[in-house]
Amino acid sequence: MPKIGMEPIRRSELVDATIAELASKGSMDITVGQIAKRAGMSTALAHHYFGGKDQIFLAAMRQILRDFGVEVRRGLTGATHPKARAVAVIEASFSPTCFSPDTVSAWMTLYAQAQTNREMLRLLRLYQRRLKSNLSHALRPLADRPEAIAETLAALIDGLYLRAALSRSQTPDAARTTALDTLNILLESRR
Repeated sequence: MPKIGMEPIRRSELVDATIAELASKGSMDITVGQIAKRAGMSTALAHHYFGGKDQIFLAAMRQILRDFGVEVRRGLTGATHPKARAVAVIEASFSPTCFSPDTVSAWMTLYAQAQTNREMLRLLRLYQRRLKSNLSHALRPLADRPEAIAETLAALIDGLYLRAALSRSQTPDAARTTALDTLNILLESRR
């Protein structure tokens, strides 16, 4: 029987172990047993807290999205100009917590799983809508078609994550610079 008060700690450990296990395997070809072992607990306890691998993975992605939200809010705190708001959203995408190799691997797994898993597709679409909405809102005072620029930037961010997953050599600084340079080019071309 689980110890009282340990559930949040154990859930967090399982989420962290899932992200690490995905990164080491590069796919969802992992078991709850492997996740539990990495977290230092029994498979039965992992099943008790989440039910199965998909539920643990969804919890891990929700945590990644919460971390991204924290980074965005932190960046927006001091952003008073519309362009600074767009920059803050882009920089959050490539912050160390959001663009670590383990997190990038989890994102690639989500993209792959979203093709066949309705709940994962829903989570991915939610993220995509929020990203585009945040960028569009920031860009509205700066461009006549902010949604088009936001769509391009969101696609670029996805592409930079894909490159990072495939090459393992894409640095957060290089990715951030590419995205910010593209923002500048798009804003200049829309004037």
